[in-house]
Amino acid sequence: MSNHSLRTLGRSGLQVTPIGLGCWQFSKRNNMAGKFWPSLDDKVIDQIVRVSLDLGINWFDTAEVYGNGASEKALSKALQKAGKNPGSVIIATKWWPMFRFASNIPRSIGARLRAMDPYPIDLYQVHQPFGFSSATEEMKQMAELVKKKQIKHIGVSNFSEQKMREAAEELDRHGLKLISNQVRYSLLDRKIEHNGVMKAAKELGITIIAYSPLAQGILTGKFHDNPELLEHVGWRKSSGPFKAENMKRSKPLIDLLKEMGSKYEVSPAQIALNWLLHANGDTVVAIPGATKLSHAEDNAGAMRFQLTEEEIEKLSGIRDPGSG
Repeated sequence: MSNHSLRTLGRSGLQVTPIGLGCWQFSKRNNMAGKFWPSLDDKVIDQIVRVSLDLGINWFDTAEVYGNGASEKALSKALQKAGKNPGSVIIATKWWPMFRFASNIPRSIGARLRAMDPYPIDLYQVHQPFGFSSATEEMKQMAELVKKKQIKHIGVSNFSEQKMREAAEELDRHGLKLISNQVRYSLLDRKIEHNGVMKAAKELGITIIAYSPLAQGILTGKFHDNPELLEHVGWRKSSGPFKAENMKRSKPLIDLLKEMGSKYEVSPAQIALNWLLHANGDTVVAIPGATKLSHAEDNAGAMRFQLTEEEIEKLSGIRDPGSG
């Protein structure tokens, strides 16, 4: 077990490790969202989950849209194989709002509960802000699920400052708290520091759950070390951080991550994750994914040391390189 301390998600009683495991890659290529990843064998999924647990990680983030329930089912199976009882781990999943009204939230919760069975849903999130209903209407329905004890806590994902405030206000009317906003955040994507999301999260006591915390692998340094790997990233090559000019711009940052990594005897990825966990007090937790055992080990290892204030500032000072 690592020596990290648990963090409270928002204003709730949920105590999570600073790093959780993102489970998008357990989608089994089941739908469009699932095709982003290769299909992982059950054995590999079981090992990734078991190693994450063994190394102290206590929570897992999945979603309905990850393979249309395939990721949730694979996660539940892996946790059962690891001998985890319901209530001994924390489960976060998400409702997919596209082409749906808020009235779908109570209609589809049964399918989510069945997919995750026997594990309860500790955190249920609205995955995107683009449903047919307002954030207010969605929160009304989410509040009902809490009252019926079908879920424990409510979060959102990819919400702007305004939408986040709207959701939090509605939940306040029900005597509930919005506890998290799951957004893209990494050393290569710091938009939330400028668009009001981070500021509002701190003000409202909402935890930021950072996804893509390694910028799809760029912060590991592997693409800078072996540019031929860029041939295998498919359509992503022409997007954002993978563009040639952005790779060039992010090189000084990668070099700094490597330099700090050698001091702590950890990987550049672990330095990048550690920065995320400590640059904003306790506001940010991260959910890197893992398609290999070594990724799971690397993720958890990021909780075993702490960068100095000076090092955090040095990394923060490299402004948005390569974010395009």
